[in-house]
Amino acid sequence: MSAELGLQKWHKVIEEGSAPDALAAIIREDAVFHSPVVHMPQEGRQIVIAYLAAAGQTLGNDSFQYVRELVDGDNAMLEFTTEMDGIHVNGIDLIRFDQDGMIADFKVMVRPLKAVNKVWEQMAAMLEPLARRNGQTDGAALLEHLLDLVGLSSEALVAHLAASDLG
Repeated sequence: MSAELGLQKWHKVIEEGSAPDALAAIIREDAVFHSPVVHMPQEGRQIVIAYLAAAGQTLGNDSFQYVRELVDGDNAMLEFTTEMDGIHVNGIDLIRFDQDGMIADFKVMVRPLKAVNKVWEQMAAMLEPLARRNGQTDGAALLEHLLDLVGLSSEALVAHLAASDLG
């Protein structure tokens, strides 16, 4: 099963700090990342590495732990918990691996709404260098730009989530 091999690689990279070069070794060139705060899928190894490295720095603190893992063929679901600035974060990583155990697709879902907002805030700060390289002024601007690409403002996203009683 490719997911079992892929998960061995994934856990090793996580334990070693989610370094970009280590992530590159386990992510396909055509990998896709689905952010909990950006609707549009992010395509390509470099952007997937940027998001996962930033997530490793923001979510991967001393309180981070995977609490449940389900594997089915090429797919894995890993439930995690962590705390960010006093806010409890509960989330799921949905990962699809190719036949060689390389990450082909990575989706992150986070709850509750306070946690989504905290992830947004800290990921924006971590993505600031990437934003500058892409002509944006800061990480929040990059996330805003990505939302603009799909015609959604951050205010509309927060309002939608609040209306959905996801907080």
